[in-house]
Amino acid sequence: MLGPPALLAKSESPEFCSSCHVMQAEYEAWFHEGAHRTVRCVDCHLPHQNVFAHYLWKSIDGMKDVVVFYSGTVPDRIRISDHGQEVLQGNCVRCHETTVWRIDRERGCWECHRRLSHTRSGAILTN
Repeated sequence: MLGPPALLAKSESPEFCSSCHVMQAEYEAWFHEGAHRTVRCVDCHLPHQNVFAHYLWKSIDGMKDVVVFYSGTVPDRIRISDHGQEVLQGNCVRCHETTVWRIDRERGCWECHRRLSHTRSGAILTN
C-alpha cells in the first residue's frame, strides 16, 4: 500500500500515536501488559458512529497534540477532555455491549476498571 491509504493506515497505529504524543509510559504498559494490547489507540479514543466524525476528531485531536508537543507546552499530567470521556465511554460500551447491559452507564467504565493511566488497563479496583 502506498500514498494516502498507507499514510492513513500508519496514522491509525499505536506506534504512530506514541511517536510524538507524550505517552511513552502508557504505550509501553499497553504494549507489554495491557489487557487491551491488541486494540489500537484510535479504537478507544476516537468516535466510531460514522467515518466523518472519526476523521474530523482525528484531525482536531491530532493537530492539538502536534501544537502542544512542538510548542513545548505538554502538561506534566495529561487529562482526557469531557468530549474524550464521552467518546471513551461510548467505545467501551460499543465493544463490550454484551457484558455491560446490566451496569449503571452513568459512571465512566474507568471509574472501576482503571486509574489515571493505561498501566492498569482492564484491572478492576476492589478497594
